[in-house]
Amino acid sequence: MKGTAAGDPLFILEDARSGAAVRRVLSRLPRMSGAPVRLQWMRGLRDRRGAVHAGAFLRGRRIAFDCSRAEFPRIFIHELFHFVWLRLGNPARRCWEDLVKSEWLEGAAGELGWSAEWRKCALARRDIWMRTRRWREYCCESFCDTAAWLYSGIGRHPEFTLAAPFRRRRRAWLAEALSGPVLSI
Repeated sequence: MKGTAAGDPLFILEDARSGAAVRRVLSRLPRMSGAPVRLQWMRGLRDRRGAVHAGAFLRGRRIAFDCSRAEFPRIFIHELFHFVWLRLGNPARRCWEDLVKSEWLEGAAGELGWSAEWRKCALARRDIWMRTRRWREYCCESFCDTAAWLYSGIGRHPEFTLAAPFRRRRRAWLAEALSGPVLSI
């Protein structure tokens, strides 16, 4: 498993049986560094809107999962990229906002995951121009869903509904933004 520069484990697994699945997913990603993140499995995960597949608890450096094996790669990458988003820095986050804003202005339908899709559908023009919390949450979720689409190894999924030209732009943006030697989580 990829670790920090000091050789400490980057991910602490509460269930060692999931180690192979975690290693497979991590093999598709750039090298990462940061404090360890605890991975745990919990039945019945919910947020204020209902049942969820997983949740990233950034301050606690923990990700909790309630998803199938088939969905695990996509869900794990999505949650992991919440840590990347946090450390990306304001200039890069604003650049991502500009990218998805241009898509919105071009009328791009669809998304690369449900968490971004429902937020996108709820946006009003005012949210974008005023950079409301609703807009910023959509930007974060679109970033994480895009990373999950790109790095999970899943070629097709019913939630991958964004048109190919916009997917290509996002792939190029991520390639450029994450081109450094180490991804900070």
